[in-house]
Amino acid sequence: MNTDRIFHSSEFFQPTDEEPIRSVVTESSNATVVTWYIKPGQEVPPHIHPTGQDTWTILAGQGRYYLDQVGTTEPIFAGDIVVAHTGCVHGVFNDGNEPLVFISVVSPAEAGYQRISLEDSSSGITTQPALREG
Repeated sequence: MNTDRIFHSSEFFQPTDEEPIRSVVTESSNATVVTWYIKPGQEVPPHIHPTGQDTWTILAGQGRYYLDQVGTTEPIFAGDIVVAHTGCVHGVFNDGNEPLVFISVVSPAEAGYQRISLEDSSSGITTQPALREG
């Protein structure tokens, strides 16, 4: 087990023009701590952790946080802490002009991961999320 207890988050952020990269800071059986750096227009797709909770601390930027399988979102901003309890749909689309930067704590580490397709609430048809207007 890693015995380090103090980490500098800036050492883990990995900006990329492709998909955002999940960078593991530390992991134990109790929790996994990761960093995210999401450029404008990028997203962490809607997903669930079937057997655990995911808690985000937003350090910079803003985004649209997915709340359910229908695609309902709520704005999140620097300073917010957002919690996805076990089995709750979550993810985020950076709709701002600056990077969205946050720390995620998934507990327990073996919480699992399952990507969720969004459904068109009027027809029941599964669709990809509409990421940007205009």
